[in-house]
Amino acid sequence: MGISDRSAFFIRNFLRGILILAVFIALFILFKKFARPENFEFLKPIYDNSFLVFTIYTLSEIFFGIIPPEVFFIWSTSAKNLNTYIFDISVLAIISYMAGILGFWIGVKLNSTIIYRFIKRRYLIKYLKYLNNYGFFVIVVAALTPLPFSGISMLMGSVDYPFRKFWIYALSRFLRYGVYSIIFWEVNLL
Repeated sequence: MGISDRSAFFIRNFLRGILILAVFIALFILFKKFARPENFEFLKPIYDNSFLVFTIYTLSEIFFGIIPPEVFFIWSTSAKNLNTYIFDISVLAIISYMAGILGFWIGVKLNSTIIYRFIKRRYLIKYLKYLNNYGFFVIVVAALTPLPFSGISMLMGSVDYPFRKFWIYALSRFLRYGVYSIIFWEVNLL
């Protein structure tokens, strides 16, 4: 019995996510072990300003996840205690989810504009194929894997996907953030 296309699609993206996560964890461990804090003093004004970090993250998430979320998970590990860490990760998860909702509405409102047609042709066309083949499953896969969640969200809005279904399936984004937060916290304790 062969594996279904849907399963293969999920497994391929899941394995890519695991690989990216492993690379970030390895870099995080190496950084903690070998980096000299004084070489990174220039980042301290950004690093110590949660509002600025959340703003940068928000912009990144709205614009197709330019900076991988794992970078912000690493930033969150600098929390002085578990409660602060949980708060920071919760804010990151909410920002990511809301960026997906915003992307959905951008897709709804701008789907007939020249700018959106350019973005769609240039960046989203390959994901349209996935959408046609896998339907709502693409939302869940984008929420859990490195597929660009905001881009998929925008695409879903542009094809008039029902919003109620979208926001329910998009809630799976919180699962990724929950699992990743546990992993990064544990690695930070090594």
